[in-house]
Amino acid sequence: MSDDAIPEPDRIEGAPHPRETPILYGQSKAERDFLEAYGAGRLHSGWLITGPRGVGKATLAWKIASFLLADPGTGLFGDPTLAVEPDHPDARLIQSGAHPRLALIRRPWNPDTKKLRTDITVDAVRSLKTFFQMSAADGGRRVVIVDAADELNRNAANAILKELEEPPANTTILLIAHQPSRLLPTIRSRCRELRCSTLSRDELQKAIEQAGHPADNSESLATLAGGSAGDAIRLLNHDGLPLYAEIVKTFDGLPQINRLAALKLAESCAGRGAEIRFGMTLDLIDLFLSRAARAGLMGEPTTQGAPGEARLLARISPDDRAARRWAELQQDLSNRSRHGRAVNLDPASLILDMIFKIEETAQGVAAA
Repeated sequence: MSDDAIPEPDRIEGAPHPRETPILYGQSKAERDFLEAYGAGRLHSGWLITGPRGVGKATLAWKIASFLLADPGTGLFGDPTLAVEPDHPDARLIQSGAHPRLALIRRPWNPDTKKLRTDITVDAVRSLKTFFQMSAADGGRRVVIVDAADELNRNAANAILKELEEPPANTTILLIAHQPSRLLPTIRSRCRELRCSTLSRDELQKAIEQAGHPADNSESLATLAGGSAGDAIRLLNHDGLPLYAEIVKTFDGLPQINRLAALKLAESCAGRGAEIRFGMTLDLIDLFLSRAARAGLMGEPTTQGAPGEARLLARISPDDRAARRWAELQQDLSNRSRHGRAVNLDPASLILDMIFKIEETAQGVAAA
């Protein structure tokens, strides 16, 4: 497979790569925090960029990298910004993926399986040694982006830690983390954190349109995406909204499920070419359970991901006791899902098993 055909693990299908995203929406505080540290001469060698998946963490990292490599100097006057003119020589090199003082660490391609590896290997991190040696002759600032640090395996994490403990001169390491609690405490302690937040409905809409998708300011999309542009784009790419409506319809009669609808849903996740739908179904069932647990604590939702969902959630999760049952089931089914995918269980059987567990829990809540 040619390099051009290899999928990029840090790119959302149907959206530009973060290095190509013109405008970063919703993260002005994180931008401001970085610029204040830079302007005050407190530029840490390690930065941990955290927040939910799909809210712009990688875009922020690439904008910081462009800002640093373009060498704006130490004097920031007026309204500071990370923006760099697109025709700046460093910006053009970054866009082409050929900047000699920028290294990107991400999950590598496995030529044997013809798939991306499931984690970032130590060899990927060790390649930084060569990068540092070659870029030293340039004499300018160097930047490393790790996307995502959650995916570092143990050896790779230890290798990154060594670079953070003894960073090469004039080097900034940007680690993107969706779940920073999974990182080594020593990695977290060596970095300054930049926290990215979820997007408002207006910011979400602008980010979706920037990614090339037609305007969709629907309540369902805003509800299910939860302020994540990445999740919104995935939902739009893979018919996530009608799929979630199908899931809600399957559970509409709880504590009894619609068995014909359940069988149809499960069978749609099996067979060649159904891998994406299978993964989306697992994710949306997990979201349904999360929303059921939240409904028991906070009452009927004020927005809904599909017609009739709010009423259904309020009925099956009327109080905090029910909320605990749904939260426990969510954790259990999440573990089942991970195990089932790891050992390649039949998708239809796994989905049906999860649906029956949901029915069983609903019956237990109703009988209590």
